[in-house]
Amino acid sequence: MRAMPPNPGPWLIDRPARSWPLHSRAATSTAEAAALQRQKQPHALMAQAGLAVARLALAMAPHAPRAWVAVGPGNNGGDGLVAALHLRRAGWPVAACLVGDASRRPADAAWALQQAQQAGVEIQTSLPTTPAAPHDTGLVIDALFGLGAARAPQGAVAQAIAHINASQAPVLAVDLPSGLQADTGQCWGDNAVRARYTLALLTLKPGLFTALGRDHAGSVWLHTLGVDSGAPTAHLHVPAPRQTRLHAAHKGSHGDVAVVAGDDGMTGAAWLAARAALAAGAGRVTVSLLAAAATPNDPLQPELMQRPRWWQAVPVVLGRHTVVCGCGGGTTALFEVLRPLLAHAARLVLDADALNAVAQDAQLAQQLRSRAARGLPCVLTPHPLEAARLLGVTTAQVQHHRLHAAQTLADQFRCTVLLKGSGSIVATPDALPLINPTGNAALAGPGTGDVLAGWLGGLWAQQIYTPAQQVAAQAAWEHGHAADGFSGAAHGQPLRASHLIEQMARGS
Repeated sequence: MRAMPPNPGPWLIDRPARSWPLHSRAATSTAEAAALQRQKQPHALMAQAGLAVARLALAMAPHAPRAWVAVGPGNNGGDGLVAALHLRRAGWPVAACLVGDASRRPADAAWALQQAQQAGVEIQTSLPTTPAAPHDTGLVIDALFGLGAARAPQGAVAQAIAHINASQAPVLAVDLPSGLQADTGQCWGDNAVRARYTLALLTLKPGLFTALGRDHAGSVWLHTLGVDSGAPTAHLHVPAPRQTRLHAAHKGSHGDVAVVAGDDGMTGAAWLAARAALAAGAGRVTVSLLAAAATPNDPLQPELMQRPRWWQAVPVVLGRHTVVCGCGGGTTALFEVLRPLLAHAARLVLDADALNAVAQDAQLAQQLRSRAARGLPCVLTPHPLEAARLLGVTTAQVQHHRLHAAQTLADQFRCTVLLKGSGSIVATPDALPLINPTGNAALAGPGTGDVLAGWLGGLWAQQIYTPAQQVAAQAAWEHGHAADGFSGAAHGQPLRASHLIEQMARGS
C-alpha cells in the first residue's frame, strides 16, 4: 500500500483512485494523544481542525445564508466552535447551539467557546423549536460528538441528532456523523446523523465505509492535520489496473474455470456465474450442472461447455481448474460434490449453498480448513446470513462488526473471505482486511452474487500466482464499479444480473 501523501488535505475520498489506510478508534486516539503532546502552542491541534472544517464548509456551501452548528460538550464540539468563529469572520451569520453537559467541557473546548463568543458567534443553549428550514440555514455542522462516543446518545444529544436529521439543509459532520461507530459503521443507538459531507480528521475510520457508514457519512473528506497516524488497521482498497494481454497469448494462457452449481429450478445461477467467468477473461469455462434434467447448453453463450458430473473427474483434472461452486446449488446435492472439490481443486470459490453445506457438515468444514496446509487456496463469498451460519451466530451479530466477523471466518477456515454488503470486506489470515469502496444499491437484486463469484473465478484463473485476497478485492471492486457506472442507480433502479455482466465487461 502506498504511503499517505505529505499534503494534509483535505482529500476527497469518494470513488478513490488509490488505496487509503484506515485506522481504528484506538489507533486514532493514540495518534491524537501523541500529537497533543508534541504541539508547540496550546490548542494548536483544535485550532487547525476547526479551520479545516470552516474551509470545507465555505467550499461546499459558498452561498449559504447562515450556518447552524450543533456543539457537543467534548473536543468534537470544540472543533465545531472554532469552525463557527472562522465562518463568522468570513461574514456568515452563525449560531452555535451548546448541547450536553457543559461541566464536562475539556480545556481545549472551553477555550474554543471563549474564542467563538469573542468573534461574535451567536451562542444558543437550547435547541430551536423547529428544524432549520432551507431559507433559514444554508449549512448545518454536526459537532456533537465523534471519536470519543462510547454509548447511545441520550437526552439533549439524541434530540439534537433528530433535529439535524429533520432539517432540509445540507449537513457537514466533523470527524464522524454523531452516533456512528468509528470501527463498525453501526449506530450507537437507534439513530445517527445523516450527513451530506463528513470531514474525517487525523485518520479515515473503517466505519465510514462499511455497514451503515456510507449512508450516514455522505461524501467523505480527510484532513490529517499533518499528524502521522501510525500503522493502519485496515485499508480502503483500490486495485492496480489490469495488465495488457500479450499478443502471443491464446485461450490456454488464461486458465480454466469450472462452475459446479445449478440444482433443479436454479440452473440460471450457474449460467450467470459461468458467463461472468468467461466475460472476466477466463480461457475456457466448463459448466457442470447439478440438476437432473438440465438444458445441455446456454443458447445465449455458446462458448460455454457443459460436462455432466465433472466433479468426478480424476484429481489431475480437478487440480488444473479454478472451481466456482454453490451458485444455486441446493445444499443436499452439494454434500457429495464438495468432497472431491475440497480435496483436489487447485483454486476454489465457495458461494451460496456450498457455504451452507460447509456450515452444516463438520467433515466438510475440516476439509476446508485442511486445504491451506496443502497449499490449496480458497475464497468464501458469503452474504451476512451465510456468514452467520458458518460462525454459528446471528446475522445481526455479523453486521454489528463486519470487519471482525470477516476476519474471524478467515482465521477459522484459513482462507480468504469476501463478506458481501455495503462496504464489502475482504479478509485473509495474517493480513490487514480490505474494504471495497465501490458499489451501490443497484446490486441488491437476484443473481448479482452469482455474477461476483463467477467473475472472481474468471480473474483468479488468469492470476494463479496472485494472492487470493488481492484477486477477491479486485473482483469486488470491478463488480461495484460496474454498478457505479449504471445510470439507473441514481433513480433507484436495480441492475439485472445479466446486464451487470455486460457492464462489467465494458469496464474491465
